[in-house]
Amino acid sequence: MKKNVMALLLASLLLLSACGQRSQPEAASSAAQASSSASSQPVSSGEEPPASSGQEASAPASSAEAPSSSEASETASSGGGAVSASASVSETALPESARAEDSYFDDAVFIGDSVSLKLNLYTTQHRKEEPGLLGTAQFLTAGSMGSGNALQPVSDSSIHPLYNGEKLSLADAVAKSGAKKVYIMLGMNDLAVYGVDGAAANMETLLQGILEKTPDAEIFIQTATPLTKAKNIETNKLNNSNLRLYNDKLAELCQKNGWYLVDVCSAVQDGEGNLNAAYCSDPDDMGIHFTDEGCRIWIDYLYTHTPQA
Repeated sequence: MKKNVMALLLASLLLLSACGQRSQPEAASSAAQASSSASSQPVSSGEEPPASSGQEASAPASSAEAPSSSEASETASSGGGAVSASASVSETALPESARAEDSYFDDAVFIGDSVSLKLNLYTTQHRKEEPGLLGTAQFLTAGSMGSGNALQPVSDSSIHPLYNGEKLSLADAVAKSGAKKVYIMLGMNDLAVYGVDGAAANMETLLQGILEKTPDAEIFIQTATPLTKAKNIETNKLNNSNLRLYNDKLAELCQKNGWYLVDVCSAVQDGEGNLNAAYCSDPDDMGIHFTDEGCRIWIDYLYTHTPQA
């Protein structure tokens, strides 16, 4: 009897031990399956990242939609039809040409900020002695204007210049002027607010709006001119390094859209890429505006860099 009881106890212990050993790998397998299922779940992308700054959040939609430089490079390298990010000003700009007649500029309009405002004043003054200077070209210029604030609605407080005494959007003003050649230089007042990519995106949006109202206009983007060496502070967002990057972006826009690039910057910069001190009227202030001599250099460059048939 005792032998039978001992045998039964021994059999029970062996059975329990076998069950315990079998349950361990099964548990490990279940844990591994659960871990694999969790790691294969896609990361949710439903949440939008917050705007990095109030300035960017309030920028026009065009700058928010603009691709970053890296995205543009990826698109170009994948053969998606985008312009190569390596497009340079020197490769794109109009080459030197025979000097144009004054009448070439009769159907031109010049759009710009305070830098171009000086060109406007110079031309108006010197037409008294040289009636044919820049033909009968018209000007739409305003201090502190940029492509970004030019996209804002027209209002009593908006930056838009007057055309025949009326404040209009640039697109409407160009259409009313009857101009067929649009020379534009903007960006100096955009870089600190929108950055290089945002400023270029706003320029493209602005010009597309002009072409919607005047579809047969030819577009001439003038490269942004630099600051003097003394005012070129690299820690500021507006500096000559960023202006060069911006001009490269303008070159890309011209290649992409079939517009002309007029490299005025190359005519007024010194050997180090700064605004030539002899052409600067405010070296002790902003270091960006032109003297009469600088305006003459600018105008001569325009006359000798036009499209050839």
